Amino acid sequence: MSKIVMGQMGNSHEDGEVITKKKIKLKTPSKFKVLLHNDDYTTMEFVIFILQKLFGKSLDEAQDIMLHVHNSGVGICGIYTKEIAETKVAQAKALAKSEGYPLKCTYERE
Repeated sequence: MSKIVMGQMGNSHEDGEVITKKKIKLKTPSKFKVLLHNDDYTTMEFVIFILQKLFGKSLDEAQDIMLHVHNSGVGICGIYTKEIAETKVAQAKALAKSEGYPLKCTYERE
């Protein structure tokens, strides 16, 4: 009969050898800011619509962001992982294009 030895952080084989598991440190994914840029053609109403529909902003939040974009030239819509930021930018551009607006939406590392 073989003796089974258990380690604090491992499993054992039938021959009594202890296998230890290494703790894997997960790295927090980088975050990216999704930005809307001001232009002279996209209406304020459409920007508010985009902010509510795609970015889940309340009417008050959307109006505040829209005014910031209008006055400062650029504003943050949200902060996401890279894949989500890319998707949000693509959705905003597609929706703007379908409505005939040249809305510029980009993302950058936070």
